[in-house]
Amino acid sequence: MTPRADGEPDSIDADEALAGGELTVIGRIRSASNATFLCEAQLRDAVVHCVYKPVRGEAPLWDFPDGTLAGREVAAYLVSAALGWNIVPQTIIRDGPAGIGMVQRWVDQPGDDADVRSETSTEPAEEALDLVDLVPAGHVPPGYMPILQAYDYAGDEVTLVHADDPRLYRMAVFDVLINNADRKGGHILAGVDGGVYGVDHGVSLHVEDKLRTVLWGWAGKPVDDDTLVDVAALRDRLAGDLAEQLCDHITGREIAALRGRVVGLLDNPVMPTPDRRRPIPWPAF
Repeated sequence: MTPRADGEPDSIDADEALAGGELTVIGRIRSASNATFLCEAQLRDAVVHCVYKPVRGEAPLWDFPDGTLAGREVAAYLVSAALGWNIVPQTIIRDGPAGIGMVQRWVDQPGDDADVRSETSTEPAEEALDLVDLVPAGHVPPGYMPILQAYDYAGDEVTLVHADDPRLYRMAVFDVLINNADRKGGHILAGVDGGVYGVDHGVSLHVEDKLRTVLWGWAGKPVDDDTLVDVAALRDRLAGDLAEQLCDHITGREIAALRGRVVGLLDNPVMPTPDRRRPIPWPAF
């Protein structure tokens, strides 16, 4: 095996390890609503960090059939890959320590390791805004878009904002297509590689309109031509091999609804507006 310059195994070995390597639980991610584990997948010398969500650990939902969330996560990855946008980290279904479940490549983020500060510095490090964040009311910084006004836990008025970033824009379009019911700020990860990734797509691809997102900054605005080219390519793939792949994870009605949303956006290339009940997931992070 030849490692990459950053010390990670090359992509072929990493893919093989994710799919067929021995899965070892490192710890549990307590903030998740379903059973979610940080794991290592090891195959020979290749070791890949990943997130593992066993189907048996899925909490029942009133509006999504039991045991279907893992398949929806994989389906969202397949749609992301078909668009060529690399929004969803590689995601598969495989066996693990707690049975069959979703396994997804871990996204390394700058905050995963403790920041190293200069020993000579006595000034606290300035905290940068996240891609989705809260700011004091009336103080929206340049490069950010206001979404709504709210009160924080101390009772102070704040504004929910997100960056005016093309990577978030594509994610917002992606969420419209997959009908994502849970795009929280915490489900948007800025990777150390410069990419922006979306995770936790278990409550997506429903046949009914359930779009709930913090990315409403482009509501009512036209979708640009370059994005529409990729959406048109997705429509074409849904007429062939992609639909066959999705059949293993979501129902025929859900595939038809996905195709309807794709065609609908092409026919009327304008981002939807939050004119529905509960347009923001709660909590927002």
